[in-house]
Amino acid sequence: MFETVLLANRGEIAVRVIRTLRALGIRSAAVFTDPDADARHVREADTAVRIESYLSVAELLRAARETGAEAVHPGYGFLAENAEFARACTDAGLVFVGPPAAAIELMGDKIRAKETVRAAGVPVVPGSTGSGLTDAELAAAAREIGMPVLLKPSAGGGGKGMRLVRDEGALADEIAGARREARGSFGDDTLLVERWIDRPRHIEIQVLADGHGNVVHLAERECSLQRRHQKIVEEAPSPLLDEATRAAMGAAAVEAARSCGYEGAGTVEFIVPGGGEGPVAYYFMEMNTRLQVEHPVTELVTGLDLVEWQLRVAAGGQLPFASGEVPLKGHAVEARIYAETARVADGGERVDFLPSAGRVRLLREPAGPGVRVDSGLSEGTEVGTAYDPMLAKVVAWGPDRPAALRRLRAALADTVVLGLDTNTGFLRRLLAHPAVAAGDLDTGLVDRDAAGLAAAPVPPEAYAAAALLAQSALESAARRPAGPAGWTDPFAEPSGWRPGGPPAWTVRWFRAAGRDPVEVRVRGLTPAAEVRTGDGSEPVRAGLRTGGDGSVTLELGGVTHRFACAAAPDGIWLGRDGDVWHLVAHDPVDAALRGGALAAGADALTAPMPGTVTVVKAAVGDRVAAGQSLLVVEAMKMEHVIAAPHAGTVAELDAVAGGTVAMDQVLAIVVPDDAQGGAEDEPQGERQEEPR
Repeated sequence: MFETVLLANRGEIAVRVIRTLRALGIRSAAVFTDPDADARHVREADTAVRIESYLSVAELLRAARETGAEAVHPGYGFLAENAEFARACTDAGLVFVGPPAAAIELMGDKIRAKETVRAAGVPVVPGSTGSGLTDAELAAAAREIGMPVLLKPSAGGGGKGMRLVRDEGALADEIAGARREARGSFGDDTLLVERWIDRPRHIEIQVLADGHGNVVHLAERECSLQRRHQKIVEEAPSPLLDEATRAAMGAAAVEAARSCGYEGAGTVEFIVPGGGEGPVAYYFMEMNTRLQVEHPVTELVTGLDLVEWQLRVAAGGQLPFASGEVPLKGHAVEARIYAETARVADGGERVDFLPSAGRVRLLREPAGPGVRVDSGLSEGTEVGTAYDPMLAKVVAWGPDRPAALRRLRAALADTVVLGLDTNTGFLRRLLAHPAVAAGDLDTGLVDRDAAGLAAAPVPPEAYAAAALLAQSALESAARRPAGPAGWTDPFAEPSGWRPGGPPAWTVRWFRAAGRDPVEVRVRGLTPAAEVRTGDGSEPVRAGLRTGGDGSVTLELGGVTHRFACAAAPDGIWLGRDGDVWHLVAHDPVDAALRGGALAAGADALTAPMPGTVTVVKAAVGDRVAAGQSLLVVEAMKMEHVIAAPHAGTVAELDAVAGGTVAMDQVLAIVVPDDAQGGAEDEPQGERQEEPR
């Protein structure tokens, strides 16, 4: 076995690998860039080396030499599926903890991978054949297959660059967008096109192979709960498969692994058409030549440590068991915690999941029987937009599926990340969805029902808690000794007391992102204050207690409410049951004074997330159509198109390709036609409009 292993990755997967290395008595060496200098994986490793980029092969090899590492574990993402990196490690005398470079190369090319496994007798999804197809050839193949189709990058994975196209007229724009995203994510814009299977299930098989010719499968994982082709909840085993189908799909996965000379841990992914009766049909999609994000659910139902077996195989070990010899025990479900904001758009018809950023000001991670957390977070962590938005994974095991789902929902309720938006509350609501509880899953379920699962409205008690917290801060300031004798001014206390009349109300306004400001009135001192929330509401008795663990307890009208709480320079963060609310003090007078400057707000296009402008498609003075694409902003490997809200003229444009933008920064202003005295006399049929 190895003495020292270099971790060529960051975040939660680096922390997770360190856990196994420590259990095996192996020294861990981490790498970090400047933004990660104080990251959790750096603090938990035995040693760490600063590098410029996680994508620099030369720097990673230098770090291995400086730390005396004999092996390199790539984790997932970055260079985990980069054949040149695997080859460079071998050439440098290092053991790459993963498959041979040739297997990565073959399975990393989705076109060659399909041809290879097809020859091995594994069923594949109908689609284009051949590499290096031009835009015209891709469009022709799509028309031959028939709409709808799925555009996929030949290199890479994780849903990056995938586009579902239902309208033949949108092919040109979607191909261009898919190429751009694939090039940015993988450095390769080669695309293929496949038949889109409506309401499919995504089921994958975990395989292990050693260097002695043994290949086994460890059953399946159900990964059908996705948004934008990105998994968010996974489970093992699948509620769909019976033993016969499990054995058949497992055998097909083993043949796929054998066909490329695989070694180590890998995953063969299948698409299963939904709604069919009789035997379950399945088609090969791709093989991920690395450890999967969702590997913990397999570990919990098999009792195996997959990272340990990666290391044992890489060190020349032999698998001591065959397929089917490792029994499955119970059920496990995993939820991925992402730094993201769910924004309802198009009048509630669509939800955009946009990257979020900020400093972690309060962190609580769940624990208890059957609960596991893989996390790269710690309090004080600065979450930016340079890397993937996944922060942590919360996993729960139970003796059966209903028990595992209940345990996971409870664990998510106990998960607190204050200082930025996350999808934790969304995940809790998703797990309670009737179709999820019944196991009636497909890859479109989340997108179809996302609007009903998006961020819950800010409850009135959250506004009341924010107002009392602000009031409490004033009370504390007033009670500080004001002189050498410790005298305090009784008139400085914010009780609202006044001579000859009832106490006055202290009026505060708070605003949450994307919502109208709310007025809160407070009278008296805590814990015997009165609060009125919103216009016309009756005053109720209120008291507030703060705990040393970042918790606050609000008693409002005889009802007790508990929140996690963190104060920040930009407002108050409150959390409960996985939901988080950022409440910012609002000054209606200042807003009124700025009303003139904001009068064009309906015409102003703002950045929906912090990120980088990758494409600018318009210029000042251009006539644009409603829905026309003007800009593309990218963050955390996700693109967001900024489109004209109406027909008009671009009056301002404050963005350049390659430039960075802040969240809510005004990027462009489009003056509508009716604001200019009506559109020019132009036949409607002659206007050039880009497909939406």
